[in-house]
Amino acid sequence: MTPEERQKVLDIAAQIDISDSQSIIQYGNLAQSDISKFSDTILDQIRAKDSGQVGEVLNELLGKVQEVNIDELDPNQKGFSFSRLFGGFKREAQKFISRYDKISVQIEKIIDQLDRAKLQLIRDIATLDVMYEKNLEYLHQLDMYIMAGSLKLKELNDKVLPQLKEKASKSGDPVDAQKVKDMAELISRFEKKLHDLKLSRMIAIQTAPQIRLIQNNDQTLVEKIQSSIMNTIPLWKNQIAIAITMLRQQAALKLQRDVTNATNELLTRNSEMLKTSSIEIARENERGIVDMESLRKVNEDLIYTLEETLKIQQDGRQRRLQAEAELKNLENDIRRKLLEFKDRV
Repeated sequence: MTPEERQKVLDIAAQIDISDSQSIIQYGNLAQSDISKFSDTILDQIRAKDSGQVGEVLNELLGKVQEVNIDELDPNQKGFSFSRLFGGFKREAQKFISRYDKISVQIEKIIDQLDRAKLQLIRDIATLDVMYEKNLEYLHQLDMYIMAGSLKLKELNDKVLPQLKEKASKSGDPVDAQKVKDMAELISRFEKKLHDLKLSRMIAIQTAPQIRLIQNNDQTLVEKIQSSIMNTIPLWKNQIAIAITMLRQQAALKLQRDVTNATNELLTRNSEMLKTSSIEIARENERGIVDMESLRKVNEDLIYTLEETLKIQQDGRQRRLQAEAELKNLENDIRRKLLEFKDRV
């Protein structure tokens, strides 16, 4: 203790009036009252500090992050087909990005909550620093009251009470004996008061590590929130962007491969068609206007037609000659019959 503090202890001890019951009752009450109020303040801080709420917000943040499943766009996943990749990749990617945007908005709101909680925790840490210093002040005040009381108690036990006992023993006066008894009771009550002050001192001693523990917990939460805001979320956003970019690269690569294959197939097909067409054209080009087989067939048909026509004409002439002869016969028959009929008349 400094000389000033030592002198203050002596002054407090000198002011103690053991015969004043109210003085004994009130002794050190101011420091005790400060300790009591201080303990209530600490308790209120603990009650008001819902660290579980911060944990819930962090869990909510984790849940929102996990809602975006990058594997949905992973071509290596079971059930994923490149027909889906090209026929519906843009649509699937847009759905994915749209869901990511919605979740990002929710995450930003959660980050705002965490940021506000972080600022409150930082203020709490500063407040706890002040409370820690005040607790040390209260502890120091109690120490001085306890030391002053101990000095006074030693004086009473070593000097005042023995003197009263000696006086009562010599005088045999009941009044003096009563004074001894009263002093002994006052000393006992004062001892109890000092004991209460020592209990308050222990509370103050215990409060110091409690304050530091609360501060450490607050600091841990601040660091965790800071890590989520500054590291986890940006990293998550970067990974989402990288995943989408890589998937687009894979889609572009597959599309380029398909275009190349289609081009090669088209070139091969056109080459086959060109080869076939060229051969057919060359073959047709080497043919005459009319095939010999066709000319031979036409010639045969023409000869056959001429022969048949001549034959038909000959047959017709023959039938006509026969018909003329037949007509002459018929005409002769009629003439003969007419002559016969004339002769009969």
